[in-house]
Amino acid sequence: MATSGTYVTEVPLKGTAEKHYKRWKSENHVFPDTIGHHIQNVTVHEGEHDSHGSIRSWNYTWDGKEEVFKEKREVDDENMTLTLRGLEGHVMDQLKVYDVIYQFIPKTDDSCVCKITIVWEKRTDDSPEPSNYMKFVKSLVTDMNHHVVKA
Repeated sequence: MATSGTYVTEVPLKGTAEKHYKRWKSENHVFPDTIGHHIQNVTVHEGEHDSHGSIRSWNYTWDGKEEVFKEKREVDDENMTLTLRGLEGHVMDQLKVYDVIYQFIPKTDDSCVCKITIVWEKRTDDSPEPSNYMKFVKSLVTDMNHHVVKA
């Protein structure tokens, strides 16, 4: 069995958890306009932007490289949690499992945290751990914060 693990971090955000959750759940189509230095395109292949079980592809740039990530989405409105289960793409070349979980947790009337969890399993023990992808996902949430507050 190849190496597996879990990374967890929290990003403090301004604005309500509901507002951030809505942006990440239902408004991915605006990402290329708001954080285009990271996300160039989001294409829905099955379902709707905000539907449980929808499948979409993300064209993004990380560490100077253009990459693609295809995922299946799980939506949990009660806990304001989105799970993106990796199906295909650059990250899946080295990983058998790559799940990114975003949970938006209220802290005050105008602040929250985004708890980011990445669950991963390497295809082989020779593959590198995906710690660089946690940095990328954290930067997405941090950079989107400004645009959610302005909206």
